[in-house]
Amino acid sequence: MKMNLVLELQDVPGQLVSVLDPISGLGTNLVTVIHQRDSKNEKGMIPVQITIEGERDNLKQVIQKLTDMNITILEKDGVIVKEKIITILIGHVIDRDIKDTMDQINLLEGISVVGLDVKLEEELESSAMIVIESDAGKKDMVLNKVQEIATYKDLLVVNEI
Repeated sequence: MKMNLVLELQDVPGQLVSVLDPISGLGTNLVTVIHQRDSKNEKGMIPVQITIEGERDNLKQVIQKLTDMNITILEKDGVIVKEKIITILIGHVIDRDIKDTMDQINLLEGISVVGLDVKLEEELESSAMIVIESDAGKKDMVLNKVQEIATYKDLLVVNEI
């Protein structure tokens, strides 16, 4: 049986080898590797597509090993496992405690803020673009939480950038 995965790896020497090493040790074969170094995301991470084949139990062991290694699996057999959500908050973002805003988002299970870009305009309002990574299927929950926070802090939200 074959399995296609898209992994998110750090662009540092040895990272790819460290991920590929357990594959043969767990009784699976590496069929394809597509290493896209020119496709870095805002965290400096790169997508790596791999195809592996083996028995179902061995493939499950590979997935578990990658998870244990804290490797993010973005897609599994074409199904998105992690998705990126980008939102902008406008108003007195800094004055209304942007760290608290990020902490509240990070409290959601399977959700984490992975990027923040703040724009300040002297004493006027500020804006923040927040990049959030979430487990698949949690997008509505994330957007609802961001809206709840924004309403409480009197901020304008622009979603789906």
